[in-house]
Amino acid sequence: MRAYSAEALIPERFRRTGEVDVVSPNERRLLQLIWRNPGISRSEITGHTDLTQQSVHRILDQLSDRGIILLGSAKPGMGRGQPSPMLRLNGAHAYACGISVNTDVIGICITDFAGKTLGEREVTLRETTMSQALQLVKQQVRDLQRQNDLKDENFFGTGFAIAGYHIDGTRHNAPLPLHEWSLIELGPIIADLFDRPAWVINGGKSGAIAESMFGAGRFIRHFAYLSFNYGFGGGVISDGELLQGGNGNAGEFSGMFDAEESERRPALQYLIDRLNRNGINVPSIHYMRRNFDRNWPGVNEWLEETTPAYNRLINAIRAVIDPQAIVFGGQIPPDLARMMIDRSKLFDRPRYGVHRPGPKLIVSEIATDAPAIGAAIMPFRRTFY
Repeated sequence: MRAYSAEALIPERFRRTGEVDVVSPNERRLLQLIWRNPGISRSEITGHTDLTQQSVHRILDQLSDRGIILLGSAKPGMGRGQPSPMLRLNGAHAYACGISVNTDVIGICITDFAGKTLGEREVTLRETTMSQALQLVKQQVRDLQRQNDLKDENFFGTGFAIAGYHIDGTRHNAPLPLHEWSLIELGPIIADLFDRPAWVINGGKSGAIAESMFGAGRFIRHFAYLSFNYGFGGGVISDGELLQGGNGNAGEFSGMFDAEESERRPALQYLIDRLNRNGINVPSIHYMRRNFDRNWPGVNEWLEETTPAYNRLINAIRAVIDPQAIVFGGQIPPDLARMMIDRSKLFDRPRYGVHRPGPKLIVSEIATDAPAIGAAIMPFRRTFY
């Protein structure tokens, strides 16, 4: 049986003529520059590559002819000489769907080629089978397509993020509430559902991609992303790229805790249990994120219990990865993230009175479902830029 490959299912209209890839390596480099610098002029791009001006112009013209980029008006203030057009990704070239499966809710996001979010939806998982949930997701995606007047021919593919660590291929081992989704090849299932290629990733890594493309990563090239969900994981961005690791599980930060410590790691399932025992009815992590109150009885108690393990974690990240920042993301309420940051202690032993540089601790800038947003941009990130 042939291994599943999302790239093999990319619609022909998006590929380079007579080739498997959608862009060449040089085209990809230029598209990455345009993504990071929207409005950059054609003449400015040449200074950021080792390509000749003639090669840059030829590649950009080809990308424009294919409808991948837009050549805009001349950039003002560029001095004498022939005006140089500003460059942007063409959002109308394609769109992709992102799906993020958490233990209580499925997030859905539609994103165009330029990274603009066209719509977001949610599907509640409670009392639904995997098959039922996916049909509900499909209905919501179709509704978003109609609402935005999106043509099916421009549907490039789907990114699918799921809580749980990677096993092999497109199989992940998810928490107990997602047992039906675990240890099965998810790629072919999602590809068949939408008749489009599907890229599958861990939810923490998908959140890290979203942060890299739309949040702190716009300014910070090296950071660790903490994904607070029912469980606890994350991802690592190194020089702007997602670090996969040898088994696809780089950033599975829960792995540093033994069985006893595991219940004291900052997984939000344990905070919900604590709140419910204190008489606060919190039916789900999704509910808690939207309604969090730092004065709820049980919050400070939980923080005191988890802080030693959490502090050891951020210091291990600092020592091993040396990031510029550690981003608090996933489904954590922003106010709770700030409470954790206030309790953080970076271990430091200055030498000759000089301290070792440490990471900034910051709250994620992604206000909605980061894994769904990251999943939506992932098909383009994996193939175009």
